[in-house]
Amino acid sequence: MNLVLTGSSTGIGRALAERLLARGHHVWGLARSDQGEFAARHDGKFRAAQCDVAEWPQVERAAAEVAAAWPHVDGLICCAGLQGEIGRTVTTNPARWSATVRANLDGTFNAIRAFHALLSRAPRRAKIVCFSGGGATKARPNFSAYGVAKTGVVRLVETIAEEERQTVLDINAVAPGAINTRLTDEVIALGPAVAGEAEYQAAAKQKAGGGASLDKALGLVEWLLSPASDGISGRLISAPWDPWPTLGNRAADLARSDIFTLRRIVPEDRGQQWP
Repeated sequence: MNLVLTGSSTGIGRALAERLLARGHHVWGLARSDQGEFAARHDGKFRAAQCDVAEWPQVERAAAEVAAAWPHVDGLICCAGLQGEIGRTVTTNPARWSATVRANLDGTFNAIRAFHALLSRAPRRAKIVCFSGGGATKARPNFSAYGVAKTGVVRLVETIAEEERQTVLDINAVAPGAINTRLTDEVIALGPAVAGEAEYQAAAKQKAGGGASLDKALGLVEWLLSPASDGISGRLISAPWDPWPTLGNRAADLARSDIFTLRRIVPEDRGQQWP
């Protein structure tokens, strides 16, 4: 497959690039840093574009570069992101808070918007995988910018899935789990005074214990890129907790339900009647 991967220079993104290349796919990686050395080691199967996904003109130029070399894109993985501004929301720096949202949410939208035309030319069902998690499903004190952006990614995924229901495109969000990355190290380095005692202790415990399985997160992305997930769209799927290897058998059931989505809870959902 021809795959575009944002955030391919570090962390989960770099691990994904290596995994997909090992499977024989062609990968075009987008990142702010130079990836020439990594590309040189992969004999033309990995190509790179240096850009900031939060900046539309840069992503648009990268997409034009890809279009000049590839007739189509089979899959897009939006992995680029940063933890950004951390601290009590009402005292955070507004510019850094906004930049965090832009990097995570605008960056995801920009990549989808820029590469949709190439995805629409895929000879098979096209796939988009977006990374969420990190506070998308519950409040995360001191990480409001990151959590708000990741929640927005999920709603963006759900909305596009509805809009493109009649097209041959599946788009889903992934919660990778608490994997040890530079984000974990950032929380530990900031300490409890900035990140909060609960977040600091959780990060320290995660670091010491090895964190969640990176292999499961990579496996989920591979599964979502494959025909095994055809027809599953608009979902937030957890790599460590959800039975994703078997969901292909329930695609029709999922399409008729709100399972693996973000929804408002009312008293009746908890078996209660409020006046």
